Amino acid sequence: MNLDLSDCNDADLAALARAGRQEAYRELLARHRAPVFRVVRAAIGDDHEALDIVQEVFIAAFAALDRYDPERPFAVWLKRIALNKCRDWARRRRVRAFFTRAAPLEEAFAVADDAALPDAQAESRAELAGASAAIASLPHRLREALVLRTVDGLSQAEAAEVLQVSEKTVETRLYRARTRLKEQLDGIFEG
Repeated sequence: MNLDLSDCNDADLAALARAGRQEAYRELLARHRAPVFRVVRAAIGDDHEALDIVQEVFIAAFAALDRYDPERPFAVWLKRIALNKCRDWARRRRVRAFFTRAAPLEEAFAVADDAALPDAQAESRAELAGASAAIASLPHRLREALVLRTVDGLSQAEAAEVLQVSEKTVETRLYRARTRLKEQLDGIFEG
């Protein structure tokens, strides 16, 4: 009997994957790769780094599949892992930044990129970069709520479940994130 995996729900696919069915892993990856990438990219603001982090998310998730509770949505579990990987990435980035700044000034010049930015850069691209940087600069709790609600399109209840907080906390964090973004973006685009 040949089972069509596209008809299986995520919990069944997880059980099949735990039983050693490689095609179940592939189906879970195919279903969830794009939504996880959107969350990660929005959380960290870097497409190239996001690809690496998404890979780490699925490696970690598949290694921990025995800890997945099939009574809960797989997508929520996966996004929680993704947000944790984003936090890990941010911590590693801060450590690298510290050591880069701690290097002697002469060595810092060798690391710096002297290339001038292209003069013909489109205004909308600059605005997008400014918005991405503003989002990336938010404290992780505010950024995560914003990303889950606005980029990933989760409901307030779903975001609360992913973040393991109350819906009111998500609402408060979302309000604060939007307020800070407005302040930052007003400063960027008015100046």
